[in-house]
This record gives sequence, C-alpha cells and structure tokens, in this order.
Amino acid sequence: MQGAQRNSLRLLQWMMAASLALPIALFAIAASISYTSTKEIADREIERTLDVAHEHALKVFETIDRSLAEINEVVRDMPDEIIRSREPALHRRLKQLTDSLPQLKSAWIFDADGKSLVNSLASPPPAQSFADRDYFAAHVDQSIGSYIGVPLTPRQPYQGARFFGVSRRRSSDDGSFIGVIQASVLPEYFESFYARIGSDPGSFLAMARTDGVVLAHLPRLDRDLRPDPNGPVGRSIAAHPEHGLITIAWPSDEVERRIGYRRIAEYPIYVSAGLETSAIRARWLATMGQHLVFGIPATALLFLLLAFAFRRTQHLQAEAAARREAEEALKHSQRLEALGQLTGGVAHDFNNLLTVIRASVDLLSRPQLSEERRQRYITAIADAVGRAAKLTSQLLAFARRQTLKPEVFDVGARLQSLHDMLATLLGPAIEIAMRLPAEPCLVNADASQFETALINMATNARDAMHGKGRIVFEVEAAATIADTRAPVSVNADLSGNHELSGKHDLADKHGFVGIAVSDTGIGIPAARLERIFEPFFTTKQVGHGTGLGLSQVFGFARQSGGEVTVTSEVGHGSTFSLYLPRVAPHLLPQRQAPNTAPAVAGSGMSVLLVEDNIELANFAADGLTELGYSITLIDNATDALAELVMEPDRFDVVFSDIVMPGMTGLDLAQAVRERGIGVPVVLTTGYSEALSQDGKVDFELVQKPYAIDQLSRVLHRLARRRVRDGAAE
Repeated sequence: MQGAQRNSLRLLQWMMAASLALPIALFAIAASISYTSTKEIADREIERTLDVAHEHALKVFETIDRSLAEINEVVRDMPDEIIRSREPALHRRLKQLTDSLPQLKSAWIFDADGKSLVNSLASPPPAQSFADRDYFAAHVDQSIGSYIGVPLTPRQPYQGARFFGVSRRRSSDDGSFIGVIQASVLPEYFESFYARIGSDPGSFLAMARTDGVVLAHLPRLDRDLRPDPNGPVGRSIAAHPEHGLITIAWPSDEVERRIGYRRIAEYPIYVSAGLETSAIRARWLATMGQHLVFGIPATALLFLLLAFAFRRTQHLQAEAAARREAEEALKHSQRLEALGQLTGGVAHDFNNLLTVIRASVDLLSRPQLSEERRQRYITAIADAVGRAAKLTSQLLAFARRQTLKPEVFDVGARLQSLHDMLATLLGPAIEIAMRLPAEPCLVNADASQFETALINMATNARDAMHGKGRIVFEVEAAATIADTRAPVSVNADLSGNHELSGKHDLADKHGFVGIAVSDTGIGIPAARLERIFEPFFTTKQVGHGTGLGLSQVFGFARQSGGEVTVTSEVGHGSTFSLYLPRVAPHLLPQRQAPNTAPAVAGSGMSVLLVEDNIELANFAADGLTELGYSITLIDNATDALAELVMEPDRFDVVFSDIVMPGMTGLDLAQAVRERGIGVPVVLTTGYSEALSQDGKVDFELVQKPYAIDQLSRVLHRLARRRVRDGAAE
C-alpha cells in the first residue's frame, strides 16, 4: 500500500510539473510567434516609411531636373558675353527659382573655365573659379546627363549650410563643352522631412549615392556614415541592387538596424529607412509583458485544477491506452489470419501453374516434336502465365495495394471473376454455387472494398460450417430492402452501438442490387444477432477470429449508401445480404475489344531499353530485335538519362522498367519531360509502391507480364506519333 501511495505521489508530481511545463512551452511558442509577428509589423512599417521617402526624393529630384532644364533653355543659344550682359535679370530669375524651392540653396551658370556667369546668391558674381568642384569636373570630358555631387562646404566668400550639387552640361550646337548649370541642394531639407516621418524611437533614414556617399541622414551623427563597398552593406546592396530589406550593424556607429533600401528610378541615388533592432525588441517585450499579466494567474489555476483531477484522468488514460493496444493487436491478428488462409491456396495454385509451365518446357525440348504438339505446349504456357497474372492482380486488389476509388461495375460479372479466388480461399471441401441475373446489375462503389466484403462474408460462412458445406452467392435487383428479406436487421456503428430496424426506406429511383451469401452452417442464435456487427465481437474460440470482418462489411455498405442484413436459424444456416444502390445501365463504361492484331514490325526504329533484370532485358531485346527494332540496352536509369541528354535525337522511344535501384523508371520519365527531351516514354511494372500510392501515371504503362507483340504495338504507336508530331512542326 505504501509503495502504491509513493507511486501515486510521484505520478502526481510529474503531472504538476507538466502543468507548469506546458504553459511555459506554450508561452515560449507564443513568444516566438509574437517576435516573428513584431518583426513582420516592423518590416511593413519600414516599407511604408521607405515608400514615403522614395516618393518624396523622386519628386524633389524631378523638380530640380525640370528647373535645370528650364535654365538651360533660357541660356541655350546665348554666348557668355550676352549672359554676362543680362546678368542682373538672370540673377533675379535664379533667385526667384531658389526662393520658390525650399530644397535649393542656390542656382549657378558656369562658363567653360568654371567661373560663375550668374548665380542666385550674388550679383555680380565674384571672379572665382569652381572648376575643381566635382559637379563641374564631371561634365568636362563627356555628356553624362544629370550629375549628383558629394556634400560640400561653401567656398568663401559664400557662406551657409553644407550642400551637394545637381548639375547638367552646357553644350554648343556642335556638342562641345561650354559650361555647367548647377543647383546646390540642402541636405538639411531632406533631414527635416525625415524627422517628421521617422518620429518612432530607433528610426533611421538616409539618402546616399550608389557609390556609398551619404547625402542626408537621420539621426544626425557627427561621424561619417559612408559604408564600405566591400563590407556587409555594400555586398547586400550589390546582391539586390534595386531594393531590399536587410538586418545589419552600420560600420560607422555599430548600431544594429533593420533597414530597407530602394533606388530612385533614373537617378544614382538610394533612399533607406529602418529601425534599430533594439527598438523592435522593446516592442516585443512590451507585448509579452502584457501576456504575462494574464498568463501567470491562468497557469496557477491550471496547476491547481490538474492536481485536483489527476487521479481520474490517469484512470481514463489507462483505459484508453489499453483499448488502443487491444484494437491494434486484434487488427494485427486479423491480418495474420487472412494471410494464413490465403498462403496455402495461393502456393498450391502457383505450383500448379509452374508445373504446367515446367512440363511444357520439358516437352518442347524433345526432338522430333510435331508442330501441332509444339503449338499446344506453347499455348499451355501462355494460358498458365495469363492465369498467374490474373491471380496476382486479384491478390493486389485484395491487399489494397492499388488505388481505391468508386467505379461503375456489374456486380454479377465481378462476382463471377472472383470465383477462382473464392474457391482457393474457401478450400476444396466447400461447394460454391452462384445465381447470377441475366441483365447487368450496376453499382457505383469501390470495387476493391466490394471484393473484400464478399471475401469477409464468405470466410464467415466457411467458419460457420467448420470448413465443409455449401455456400450460395445470389445477385438480384431489389426495389427496397424488404422485411421479407430481413426479419431481423442489425445496424451497428463502430463504437459498438446497435439497434433493431425493420423495413428500410433507402431506395432511389433505381433501387438496390442485393448480394446474398447463404451457408449451411450452424446458424446464429437470436440473442447474438444484435451484436454480430459490433467491432471485435466474435463467437469463435480465442485465436480463431477477431470479429472485425462483418464490421468491415457493415462500414463498406453504409459508406456506399447501402445496408447489410442477416437472417439466420439455428441448425439451418445463415444468409447475409449486402445491398448497394443501383445505377442506370447506360453508366457502365464501354469495354474495348482486346487487341489481337499481329506484332508490328520495327522497321529500324531505335528503342532505348532500360531494365535492371538481365534475363528479362535479354528476352525483350531479342524479341524486339527479331521484329526489326534497333535496341540499345542499359541496366539503370541514371546512365539512360545521360545517354538521352547526350544524344536526344538518337532514339524513337524509351521503354523502361519502373522498379529499379536508385533512380526509378518513373523518375526517368519525369526527368525526360522536365528537360524537354522529345522522346516518348513507355513504362512497365508488375507492381510499384509508388504507383499504388499515387494512383495514376501520366505515361504509357505496359503491365508485366507482357507479350512481345503487345509491346511492339505500343512502341510502334508512340514512335509513329513522335514522327508525325515532328513532321507537323
């Protein structure tokens, strides 16, 4: 007792610790999400601020450009002497221009020697040369359009704030250099604007030339802000020259910032806007502090509630875990039971087929064999291979290794096709009788699940007869699920609930198709009829059944819009009736007649054959070679793709197995399509996990085993299509 109490206390402590760890983990996740959200919000704010700064700078430079163009038009045909003679009037005009534009400090007209002919500051201008200024020297040797200079200090006798020049070349009619027109722009104009739009703590705005020379910036720092072109900022801008968003510590002040930048169209200028990452973190911390105010009391309350409810929760979880383990064990047992039932019969049938093939091969090797007998042995081998392929296909469908989906099919024809497999499953001591209607009875259901349901009902009937007796499969059309066919009908859901019901009102205008499975077994007592469809309920001895088979039948019927009923009498057997909604006859897909045309001659067509099984590869290569194809054999998809890339026009068609080590045939076909190689691809397989999961393939598929004449027709059809398409192009 003391040990149990200690264990309970230990478990209680773990739960209490979990009640604290969970909120902490949730808080950590919320903090991570909140931090990401805060960064995204900050990025959006930066982008909006950058939009405003970019639009402002663009309009300013466009205005300056228009002003310089107007000045250039005024003095275009004037010699320097006439400009000097009209200096007072031009001075007033330039002064009026600069007074109307707050971003301008002054405007200038220079001659070819760099001397001021006219400016907006002084009239007459001092005889002083400015030929050494960058805004002048840049235009002497060539015409470069508008030039934006570096920040400069006014030269005596001129005074005032720093400026940077925006200048244009003055050219004569023959294109020779005759001077410069320049406007001095105030960086403080931009910085004042930045102070208005960047009022948040940690805001940063700047404007710089493409070579990194900073023209204006906020905050206003004494140190140089020019970044190193080979540094992190320069490399980031070089990688994305038009616009971008980066997190970087500016080399000049070592403050980490989140900065967005954008180039001004047609100008060698960038504008940038950003926030200090410390300001972004401060926002996040403020938000998380608000969450903590509510989170701590809630965590404490959760801790108390979990501590109070621990014992009951532990009990419920233990029950649920035990139930899950039991269900998984029973499902596993069912799979093993079904596998054991099929293994012996399948092995027997395959050994029979192999015996026919082996005996025929031995007889074919005898000398002086007549043509009639040789043809008979060859036909026997072909028939045995066909029956083996059919058996393999049924096993794959039963194992649900093919894509399952509703389709319209004839119930009678499908039941007839299952006769051989049912005979193998039920054993030789069970007599099978089938009563099928003359007219088609069509349903729209999952054919594979339908077959599984029939097998489950047949297996249940076999066990009720202890492996010996008679089972009758009967298919008929029914307008409704009549009381006469179901005196006792049991409906059960997967949770184990059940109820009795009589006549069902589920029929539509086409009614139902009823599939009845009757046995001559011991019957089911009336007291048990209400529970037979419950999951895991079984009347068999331990180890002889799981009780999941009839639950699968019930689930399939209900999911398909139908019903399953049962009638039984002790000592006289039972009848299980599966009802599925019937569909109109015209919905049945038209069956295509089998292609029995002879093999088509290859006529020298080049085939790239990709197959890792050397025996099968040699068989296919020899058969196609005899038909006149030119075969190139490669045993892996990687080398085949390299061959196609190197000589794409060499081959008329590719024939590849799907299941190969490394690159599969499906991978090869997709690679051929992605690279635009115009060679059609034909795939082959007996079974592929990739195809069973994907459900479809967009390439021509030949199922194994295949005949050479069948393969020849497919290859010839696709190769001729490629030739025709190439001719059309």
